[in-house]
Amino acid sequence: MKSISLVALSILFCFCTTKLPANQPERQSQEIKTGAEQTDLYLPLFEGKRVAVLANQTSIIGKSHLVDSLQTLGINIVKVFGPEHGFRGNASAGAKVADDIDEQTGIPIISLYGRKNKPSKEDLADVDVLIYDLQDVGVRFYTNINALARLMEACEENQKPLIILDRPNPNGYLIDGPVLDMKYKSGIGMFPLPMAHGLTVGEFARMANGEGWLTNQVKANIIVIPVANYAHDMPYVLPVSPSPNLNTPQSVLLYPSLCMFEGTYINLGRGTFFPFTVLGSPAYKDIYDFHFTPTGIKGMAETPLFMDQVCYGIDLRDYDTEKLRERGQINFEWIRELYQASPEKEKFFDSKLSNQMNNIEIQIGRGDFRQQIIDNVPMETIRAGWEPELSAYKKMRLKYLLYP
Repeated sequence: MKSISLVALSILFCFCTTKLPANQPERQSQEIKTGAEQTDLYLPLFEGKRVAVLANQTSIIGKSHLVDSLQTLGINIVKVFGPEHGFRGNASAGAKVADDIDEQTGIPIISLYGRKNKPSKEDLADVDVLIYDLQDVGVRFYTNINALARLMEACEENQKPLIILDRPNPNGYLIDGPVLDMKYKSGIGMFPLPMAHGLTVGEFARMANGEGWLTNQVKANIIVIPVANYAHDMPYVLPVSPSPNLNTPQSVLLYPSLCMFEGTYINLGRGTFFPFTVLGSPAYKDIYDFHFTPTGIKGMAETPLFMDQVCYGIDLRDYDTEKLRERGQINFEWIRELYQASPEKEKFFDSKLSNQMNNIEIQIGRGDFRQQIIDNVPMETIRAGWEPELSAYKKMRLKYLLYP
């Protein structure tokens, strides 16, 4: 199946081959409308079809879940695929998610974050067309783009078309950090992207197809329903938390700069109700006044680093995130500060100390960052080492943009 209908082909041509004008002041003054909200563009594609959806709690039309809305509109949803954190978004980070039946709709849920990570031939045997609708936050180690790539592969393998309902990237202004050295490829970095990639999921899908990043360099049959009235540099507050530990607008904007701390012996707020907005450890007791105590929180962090221990460090809950936007860069100064202030430097990057830690090379995507921080190398020198890969990525990215 290389096409769905003439309607589908016309949408694909219009939205996947044409760039939007760079200067659209009248357009930017209008309200942003996600791909999901523009039902008139994609409902004709599902008439008489058996539809499967990869979705979670962010998949909404207004205040209604996408699946509920499509059922109300008479679309035949035969199954739902659930990503990390589950279909309703209530599983902790990294926790395996089992297959289930959705209590609200009675639709079977097949987990893609448990015993398998993409739909099987059997899963798709009774499906005509698939939908992807997950909110992303524009950072390489956020796993929704991995789920999208695997879904694209499954669709190509089984000759099923995939409709991608695009959503704004809340960190869309940001293209920064080293491009992943593929020898550090992992579940939190599968593609040669910088730490903050400046793409929506629709643009990423176009890039994955165009750059041959899918297994065996296959190209999935995708149709992107784009966001209306959107540009990458627009501020965008997510209407629903994208995951349990990104539960505030502040955490979403700090995430590109704080998630690297998962490769350090520092708690970044997991085990509190304000994750990704604070940093600390017991070692800083006489160095910083601010403190917090991580505890086990079901659905967020059951066994956080330094559980039930008082952690001292930095409080970023009131940090002015406009500074990040003005600089247009990830803030690496916090990791430099906490390393230099640490009385236990030998533990700072030691991932053997906790199963809650990642290897810093896997997290950052380069092999030299650890030693550069240890040696207090100037940030300008560190950044210079990311060239020319970062500049090459920025140039390549232009081919796949749907928005200015």
